[in-house]
Amino acid sequence: MRPLRKTDIPHLKRLLMELCRQERFTQEEVDCALELLYQVLDNPEQTDYLVAVIDDAPGPVGYILYGPVPLTDGTWDIYWIATAPAVHGAGYGRLLLEHAERDMRRRGGRLICLETSSQDTYQRTRLFYDRSGYFQEACLKDFYRPGDDRITYVKRLAAPREA
Repeated sequence: MRPLRKTDIPHLKRLLMELCRQERFTQEEVDCALELLYQVLDNPEQTDYLVAVIDDAPGPVGYILYGPVPLTDGTWDIYWIATAPAVHGAGYGRLLLEHAERDMRRRGGRLICLETSSQDTYQRTRLFYDRSGYFQEACLKDFYRPGDDRITYVKRLAAPREA
C-alpha cells in the first residue's frame, strides 16, 4: 500500500476504462474518478481526499480514494474503490478497504459512509460491502436516474484501543 504517484495515472485510467467496458462504471464516472486523482496530484496541500494504491506485478491493480466529510465530527466518505477485473476476488479490494479504515480510525474517524447504485451491474459491489461489515443505511429512489437508486452504506468504527 502506498500513496498515489503521477506514474500511476495511465495504469489507473486503463483499469477504470476496463471497468467501464464491463459496464461497472459509466464514462462519466471514469472521468470524475480521474479528475479527483488529478486533484490529489496537482494540489498536494489539499486535505479533502486521500488515496492509497495497491501494486502487483507489473504495477497498480487498484486504489481507494476517501476523505473526511466537512463540518462533521469523525465522519468519512469513501468516494472510489476500484481494482482491476483480472484480480477481482483476490483480496485486493479488502486490503484497500482495511487500509483506509485503519487510517480513518487513526485520524479520529467514527463513521464511514459510501454510496453505490441499485443497478444489477453493482450487485457484486453491494455484496462486497455487505461482507466487509457495511450496512445499508438509506436508499434514495431514482437518485441517479429513473430506476437507479442511490444506496448508502455505513460502517461505525470502534474507538481505538488504549495501549
